[in-house]
Amino acid sequence: MNRLGFYLARTLRQEAPLAALSVPQADLLADLAGKRVALVGNARALADTMHGAEIDAHDLVVRINRAPMPSPESHGLRTDWLALAVRLDAAERARLHPARILWMSHKRKRLDWDTATSPGFYLHPLADYRALKARIGAQPTTGAMLIDLFSRSDMAGLTLFGFDFFASLSLSGHRTAEQVPHDFSAEARFVFDLMGRDSRIIRVN
Repeated sequence: MNRLGFYLARTLRQEAPLAALSVPQADLLADLAGKRVALVGNARALADTMHGAEIDAHDLVVRINRAPMPSPESHGLRTDWLALAVRLDAAERARLHPARILWMSHKRKRLDWDTATSPGFYLHPLADYRALKARIGAQPTTGAMLIDLFSRSDMAGLTLFGFDFFASLSLSGHRTAEQVPHDFSAEARFVFDLMGRDSRIIRVN
């Protein structure tokens, strides 16, 4: 697909041509097999920790959206995969320099050409988004979608850093819980229930 075809498909909400740019979900999950994964959320409280070295010691480090990293001591340095629901400008992309980008948002009109044609690009299926939305009862965050997705893999483990379900707000913005379209209490219940059933998933405070 060329750039014109991409923008046409995006404008007309033609899912099949966009999905054709993505690696299959099965291939993405296969790339997680046997790996210890660090999923780094954007809770402000993470900036007050010294988890950076522990994060970078994982086999795979996954960050979310603009992924603010106040210091190496709290957040580490590596970004192997970047999961997006927002557009990144060139400077932000260069700062994070991910080896793979995952587009998790159901809002396809936000998806840009550079992201969609990046190496190993993954487009999260709308059916998966809708299923999790129905389960939670609200629009799921990018983090919740990733936890749900990764739990289906043969990963060795998933450690959650910077996930306090908006208790300390987000490093990436100034909105309050009332100003975002998420139900953080429902997401917390979803994640803790999953952790109770899958011992590979742990959360670090």
